[in-house]
This record gives sequence, structure tokens and C-alpha cells, in this order.
Amino acid sequence: MIISKTPFRISFFGGGTDYPVWYRENGGDVLATTIDKYCYISCRYLPPFFEHKHRIVYSKIDNVKNISEIKHPAVRAILEYMKIDKGMEIHHDGDLPARTGIGSSSSFTVGMLHALYALKGTMPNKTQLANEAIHIERNVLEEHVGSQDQVLAANGGFKRIRFNHEDSFDIIPITIGKIKMQSLHDHLMLYFTGISRFASEIAKTQIENIPKKKQELSTMQQMVNEAISILNGNESLAEFGKLLHESWKLKMSLSDKISNSHIEEIYNVAREAGAIGGKLLGAGGGGFLLLFARPEDQPSIKKQLGKLIRVPFNFENQGSQIVVYEPDITPEY
Repeated sequence: MIISKTPFRISFFGGGTDYPVWYRENGGDVLATTIDKYCYISCRYLPPFFEHKHRIVYSKIDNVKNISEIKHPAVRAILEYMKIDKGMEIHHDGDLPARTGIGSSSSFTVGMLHALYALKGTMPNKTQLANEAIHIERNVLEEHVGSQDQVLAANGGFKRIRFNHEDSFDIIPITIGKIKMQSLHDHLMLYFTGISRFASEIAKTQIENIPKKKQELSTMQQMVNEAISILNGNESLAEFGKLLHESWKLKMSLSDKISNSHIEEIYNVAREAGAIGGKLLGAGGGGFLLLFARPEDQPSIKKQLGKLIRVPFNFENQGSQIVVYEPDITPEY
């Protein structure tokens, strides 16, 4: 039995500049962190005592004889990519729901790759995990995805990620004192809007609009530098929240599918109750809303958003890990 544990992420600035159509011409820049909410993948070779050869347990259950019959597209693609020929049993569990803007699809892909490599007795490095996850999502599954989620899921931590013209990336840890980092954490609130959506469909419209939104994306990319300057300088952290608000306004202009009246109502109520800024995580359209507010203003926000689920979280810096490694050492059937 192998179990991988792979974190979800929250992105602060630069989202949208991690699409190839942008960074291959302009470079890309993202400021984000992983959090202590995880995707768990367990896998083992399935003994041949059943009518089915493969058993995949997620929100549904696939009991099939051939990999090609597996309904879960990512599982099917990864098993084919890894050239798995033995029967498999795979279980997926997540701390947060899928399709909610916290990078769950990429965490799943990274975590499953990691688990299968471990099952084969191989230890891939984090760059390999990220690059192979990007390849599977973008080229095999043909999804409209950026590159930040896979890099963050594999590596973990509070990071600046620079995307280079030739499809490589540089990972730059953000060095902030413990007190400042704790203060940043204490200013953040994470709420579920109650809406799940397919990010790839929303991202498709953003990608199509990129040629018409160069000024907005350039400004959003520059905000990464501004945010890091705030964190490393003597300015009030409130400036970080104000920058989030400006970034969110720009992001909404990239596509009419990013926001809607329900989300705007939630955000406006939070702002009226004291939130300085915030943004929807991921491509938009629903999922999780990140708010930035002074700790003394948060009780009022909690009261006003009482019907929504608030998710407490901490930052994490481990990235994808193998937390159970018990390889099958019994003779082959």
C-alpha cells in the first residue's frame, strides 16, 4: 500500500500569466502558497480474485477489466502514461471539494504520479513531478490549464514562481520573518461560495482573450513585485489587502465568466463588513473566496457571512509526500 499526500494551494498574485500563450512571449510571474489541506491517493496492486482487474474509488466507483474502461479521465491517462500492466486499486480522498479553485485537479495528478512511482520503487524529484503533471493535463487530457498549480502541489511552500519563455520555471522561496508571516496568515479568511465549476471551461475564455488583455495581464504580473515589496518592507500589511482588491478588479475584466452576481454580493458584503480586499481562487466562476481583513474586523465579517462555510488553514511547505510506503513484497500470482 502506498499513500501520497499532496497540498492544495492559494494564489495571491500573477494568476493568468502562467498560461503558455502568455509566458512564452512575456514570461510569467506568480506569488502563491500551499496550505495544510490535502489530496490523498492510496494505491496497491489488486490481487486477481475479482471479476474486475481495476478498482478506482473516488466520488464514483469504477470496477473495470481494462484501463481504457476507467471513466475517471485523469486516472485513465496517468495509468496509461505510467504503463501500468497489473491490476490496480486506487482510492482518492480530499480535505476540500473538487472544482473549487484550490488547484485540486493538479494536486490529484501530482499525487497520483507520486504514488505510482513509489509503487514502482522509484523516487522522482519535484521538478519531474510538476513537469509530468503539466504534460498530462495539457497535452494528454487537453485541458486549458496554467502551470502554477502543478509546480506548487509538487514543491509546496510560500513561493514566487517565474515561468520562462522556453517552458521552464524558476522557484524562488519568499523569505519573510516569522512574525510578519504569522501576521499575514492572521489577516486571511477562506470561504466557500457554494459553487463548484469546471475551471478549464472558464480558463478557455481567459486564454482566448489574452491578446486583447495584454495591459491588464502586464499590470497583474507587476503586482507580484509590489506584493513582495510590501511583505519585505515597512509598509502596513493593509497595503497587501488593497493590492489584492486591485488585482481582483483586473482579473474580473479578463472574462465575463470569472465572476457573477452571487459572488459579487458576497464580496461586497465582506467589504462593507471590513474586508480590505480579496479574490476568488483559481480561474473564477465559483469555488473559494479569499478575503484579507484586519483581525479586529473579522468577527463582523464572520457574522455577515455566517451562512457560508469558513475554512481555517495554515501555510505548509512540504509539497507532495509519500506518507505510507509499504510496497508489495509477496510473490507474484
